[in-house]
Amino acid sequence: MFTGIVQDVGRVQLRETRGGDLRLVITCAGLAGVRVGDSICVQGCCLTATQVQGSAFAADLSRETLALTTLGELAVGDSVNLESALKAGDALGGHLVSGHIDGVAEVSAVSGDARSRRLDISVPQALARYLAPKGSVAVDGVSLTVNAVENATFGVNIIPHTQSVTTLGRLVVGARVNLEVDQVARYLARLLAVPG
Repeated sequence: MFTGIVQDVGRVQLRETRGGDLRLVITCAGLAGVRVGDSICVQGCCLTATQVQGSAFAADLSRETLALTTLGELAVGDSVNLESALKAGDALGGHLVSGHIDGVAEVSAVSGDARSRRLDISVPQALARYLAPKGSVAVDGVSLTVNAVENATFGVNIIPHTQSVTTLGRLVVGARVNLEVDQVARYLARLLAVPG
């Protein structure tokens, strides 16, 4: 479990194909004490550290992960948002994020809004029902508040701090992002769909 508050921006150091799967090695100088077996949120996706060497960790990505996320598109040198798993007693600064990606969305517009950047993001139609104004969403692992929703597009503002400490400040129109909808919305939809 994570909070959507990015702790470090790492870089892909190595990308290695292994029998249809993928292994990534990611630098993580800002994450202290990473150990083998730790869950690390990488661009919103929960991965397991399979090897740790210095300030880098390795993670294996299954074909399922590659099919449902943007992680297979990463190249050596690309920046990634990182967050260590939530521990009992930690502050919950964002919202509860599982690291289980619901789908890939696309940035459809970028504009200035005072010192913030306004992003409009188009989502797969099946996920649109889980988005509500002032609700929570995780984009590439960053907890954000939904400002507006129209059909299958939602808008968020990225404040200057978030622009500087995550990868979201570099997003452009057409960029593909990992999306995790709010868990409460997902469970409510399921409860309402099942006859009691």
